[in-house]
Amino acid sequence: MALVHSASLELGKTLEHFELEDPNGKRFKSQELFGKGGFMIAVMCNHCPYSNAIWKRLITVAEFAKKLDIGTVAINPNIHPNYPEDSPSHMLDKIAEMSIDFPYLIDENQDVAKSLGAVCTPDIFLFDGDAKLYYHGRLDDNWQDARSVKEEELREAVMMLFSKQDAPKVQHPSQGCSIKWIDTVTG
Repeated sequence: MALVHSASLELGKTLEHFELEDPNGKRFKSQELFGKGGFMIAVMCNHCPYSNAIWKRLITVAEFAKKLDIGTVAINPNIHPNYPEDSPSHMLDKIAEMSIDFPYLIDENQDVAKSLGAVCTPDIFLFDGDAKLYYHGRLDDNWQDARSVKEEELREAVMMLFSKQDAPKVQHPSQGCSIKWIDTVTG
């Protein structure tokens, strides 16, 4: 699997609101998932080793963000015939396996991933209460080994957002597997 880094995006970009379904067919609107303090979107999938390595830590940060009235959602744009592990039925397995308590939604047409500027899984976006991009970067400084993490960058960004501070000056890109675009036959 080729390593891809997230794109460099301009902070302050406004979120294009969306409506997506979870694997059970329940529809969610981004406006309703937003917390008063902001909104975190994690572009994830089931098969990518980079995503799998951070799921538990992402869930922990989401629980912390929820206490600060910042909502969280994960979206899976990899609904691709060449990647059956990312299918909605396997998303249900991932939700159960990881006890994911925020929505994990299907971005079947990949419109949300494209509007965000996502290019890899994981790709993490934190929006402020006005739906402006505040943080776009990695979860922390060691995707492989939670015990070796020294800088919890996403958690720090959540605290800074809650404290009404300026966005972090340094935002390191996320890294992971490329999104499996549906117009790519081989993936």
